[in-house]
Order: sequence, then C-alpha cells, then structure tokens
Amino acid sequence: MAGIGKASRGNNNMEFEDLLPVMAEKLGGEGLMKELCNGFELLMDKEKGVITLDSLRRNSAVLGLQDLREDELAAMVEEGDLDGDGALNQMEFCVLMFRLSPNLMDCSWFWLEHALHQEITAGRS
Repeated sequence: MAGIGKASRGNNNMEFEDLLPVMAEKLGGEGLMKELCNGFELLMDKEKGVITLDSLRRNSAVLGLQDLREDELAAMVEEGDLDGDGALNQMEFCVLMFRLSPNLMDCSWFWLEHALHQEITAGRS
C-alpha cells in the first residue's frame, strides 16, 4: 500500500498507484499539505478529532480505498500510530502518507530545499 492514490485488487494483492508525487508537482508543497489535511479531515472521527479504525472503515471509500480488507485498514492505523494510542492524529497521518509514497520520498530533498528557499526569500523581503 502507498500514499493517496487509486487502489485496485489483482491476484489477491492490493496494488496502489501513488498519486502524491503528481499532487506535489501540481500543487506545490503548501498545496499538497493542504490536501493531506483535507484527506485527514475526511477520514477522521469528527468527535475524537483523530482517525480511528472505525472512522477509516466508514470513510475509506471517499479516498477510493473501499476495497481494503479489515486487516489492511488495521495495519494502516497500526503502522502510522507513532504514539501508540490506537489512532492517527493529523501529524501521524501526514507522516504515514509521505512514508508510504516512495516516489515522493525520492524527491523529498528537492521539496525541503524548495521550502527552505521560499522561507529565506520571504525573510529577506
């Protein structure tokens, strides 16, 4: 499984087309982060403010993940849960999406340098 993208099942394996690099190229770093935050809000439990296994199960079709099995959904929450509370906060979700996007991680130094350059340029104004 990878970051935000299109999921399809073939030969009992989940295949995932990673769309984060395309989104990053079209939206830029700030736009990509905004879209990740929007994705988090679509998947989260509105009362708890985090993504739980239940909220992921209920809302996964919104991101084209309706074909994921229960164990795949549970593995996604478990893999992203950095603080061990059984849910994903916004930061954990964004980190997970980046970690699961190998193509975006390959370009991460470019995006970091780009963001730093923008900050330095803005600081000089």
